Amino acid sequence: MTAVSYSSTSPSAPERLRERVGSLTVRRLGTVARVAGLLVVALLTIGPVVWTVSTSLRSPAESFDLPPQLIPADGTLSAYRQVFGQLDVWLLALNSALVTGLIAVGQMLTAGLAGYAFALLDFRFKRPLFGLVLATMMVPVQVTIVPVFLILKGMGLTDTLLALIVPAVPTAFGTFLMRQYFLTMPKELGEAAMIDGASPWRVFRSVYAPLATPGLAIVGVLAFNYHWNEFFRPLILETSNQNFTMPLGLVSLQGNLGTGSISVVLAGVVLSMIPAVVVFVIGQRPLREGITSSGLKG
Repeated sequence: MTAVSYSSTSPSAPERLRERVGSLTVRRLGTVARVAGLLVVALLTIGPVVWTVSTSLRSPAESFDLPPQLIPADGTLSAYRQVFGQLDVWLLALNSALVTGLIAVGQMLTAGLAGYAFALLDFRFKRPLFGLVLATMMVPVQVTIVPVFLILKGMGLTDTLLALIVPAVPTAFGTFLMRQYFLTMPKELGEAAMIDGASPWRVFRSVYAPLATPGLAIVGVLAFNYHWNEFFRPLILETSNQNFTMPLGLVSLQGNLGTGSISVVLAGVVLSMIPAVVVFVIGQRPLREGITSSGLKG
């Protein structure tokens, strides 16, 4: 009998150890790179906000110190007092809250109904109509502002808060988002309700709308934050000071730049940011749940 020798091709223990160490090192470097990238993005995002708040707490003379100091040497709220002295901040905030609040609620309602119809109902020309809705997303507001202004003028709504609210209630993006959200829901729920005699409206109100709350929260939060900071449409449609929104009212602070009081301007900016930040913080949880629960999947 001849002895048969087998050559082992498996790596030895030291080689396996080196491979494992190398794999852990690569993973660790990848984690460090991701964390470093997130820190850079966070710094670029939060840095200007921190600098704005810091400058708003400085005196006008300290605003132009070189080298600039992140923390004010003598923090003061005088810039904020000047903002309240030069502007009717409460009226501007009330107008902005009324406009953005009604737009957010209106978009949640119209986007929910339209998204439900395009996703779960069958009717003629559904696909072409949905394509037409999506096509409106590619048309900038600057293109349609003149015909919108003429229509509102014919209706007697120019220089009113309704001129800002009514045209902004329909939302193509919200309709698209809610359609994608409703497509992830089982049709059997609605079919069972219809068998029991429920109308399409009752099916939407009692079955699908409660399940779509996270998606509707996304529409509402995004609508509020966008229209709170909107400047172009109020600039065109509003002429009376009592109808100005916060971004439009802050324009009158630009005269302070000529006197070197940049802290006053930035104090007004900080005041205008507070409501949007509060709404985002409150709506952050449903916003996150809406995105992670497949609301954006096709």
